[in-house]
Amino acid sequence: MDYEIRAVRPDEWTAVKELRLAALRDPAAPLAFLETYEQALARPDVFWQDRAAGASHGVAARQFVAVGSDGVWAGGVVVLVEEEGELDVFGQVNEQRQAQLVGVFVRPEARGLGVTEALFSAAVEWAQGVDGVTRVRLHVHEDNARAAGFYRKFGFVRTGGAVPNPGDPSKVDHEMVLKQP
Repeated sequence: MDYEIRAVRPDEWTAVKELRLAALRDPAAPLAFLETYEQALARPDVFWQDRAAGASHGVAARQFVAVGSDGVWAGGVVVLVEEEGELDVFGQVNEQRQAQLVGVFVRPEARGLGVTEALFSAAVEWAQGVDGVTRVRLHVHEDNARAAGFYRKFGFVRTGGAVPNPGDPSKVDHEMVLKQP
């Protein structure tokens, strides 16, 4: 199946919600996401409406999705632009303007078909085009070997930085940054 890789549209909040709920039901969700299925399910519609609208345009955030020819969303990734001096999603102060990839998810039936690569390519291209962004990074749970392997294959390398995992402070999330060409 062919997939269209594109940014979400403001009126697609129900699809944004459905994809997020599917991601949070994935067996790897406890390692990959900072919220639970129950937390996301309890959010009001206005949250999802605002999320879709905010990730559809502007330069603060963008969500890219892979839409199958059948109209089903096969996966997505969110890019957050983090401003210098602001706190990131882990409560750390950003030392520079950078982009962070979060919310990475591809449905099991679409894995291994190049969907994740296509999503990352679109996300990285967009992030690198945002004025002042100096690097693209992400965090990966120490036990999420599958994700870490993909990130390395795509060109991300560990920086040596790590933060305690918010869900289990006895574990860490390693920072990885996209190598510069």
